Parts: sequence; structure tokens; C-alpha cells
Amino acid sequence: MDGDPVLGITFDCVDAQVVATFWCRALGYVEAPPPTGWSDWPSFLRDHDVPEEEWGDGAAIRPATGEGPTISFLKVPEPKSVKNRVHLDVKVSGGRHVDQELRLTRIRAKESDLVAHGATTQREDVVDGHLDHLVMTDPEGNEFCIA
Repeated sequence: MDGDPVLGITFDCVDAQVVATFWCRALGYVEAPPPTGWSDWPSFLRDHDVPEEEWGDGAAIRPATGEGPTISFLKVPEPKSVKNRVHLDVKVSGGRHVDQELRLTRIRAKESDLVAHGATTQREDVVDGHLDHLVMTDPEGNEFCIA
């Protein structure tokens, strides 16, 4: 229904392109298309008088299917300085009901892939002797979990 809220997520960051590329990889997202009425991002930015030297200061990604929240990335002058109060969970294990060895394999595979693309593992949270989730950070230090 028109006028209903739509969820959008925004990351403040130092390098919007690097962080957007990382989160495309982490979530299986793709670059978001330009707003309706523009055939490409340069046309949109030009029409809104954004100086060309600022075109890389933002990025937007969305699920490949087009269904789900868009995530925006905006350049800010200061680096991250405190713990996130909200974070994303990258759910790859299938849930706690899945065989623990399979869960572990899925979590470790995603961890390995994301570490290779700039993530850092901060800690492992173990519940009842089994890995429940990993706390990680993206290339700019934003916390997220893999479960």
C-alpha cells in the first residue's frame, strides 16, 4: 500500500564502493538499479547536480531477486569508532536443528570466503559445546554474525 514504511539499511563508511562490494559478496546481493526514470546511475547523478568527483561516495545494493531490503553505503569523513548497536546476521547454517557437523561446515565455509574478501573473525560463540555463531567485522570494522 502506498505510504507504508519500507525498510532500508544504511552503512556510514569511509569507502562506499569497497564496503558495498563486500556486502554483495556476503549476502549474494547485486548493485541496485538507478531510481525509476533514469537508465543508469551517471544520468541520475548528473540530473541531481552531484559533482563527478563525488560519484563514488555512495553505493546501493539489493537482493538479486529484487525482493528484500536495499542497503545503502554513504561516505562519511570519520572512521567507525564504537561498537555497533545494530548488526546484520548472515544466516548460512540452516538453523540449530541442522546436524552440527553440517552447520559447522557451512559456517566455516562462509567465514573463509569472507575473510578472503576483507572480513576479520572477532570471536566464536559456543553453546552446549557446539559453535553457535561467529562474530566478525567487515573491511571497515562493522560487526556482523555468521550463524
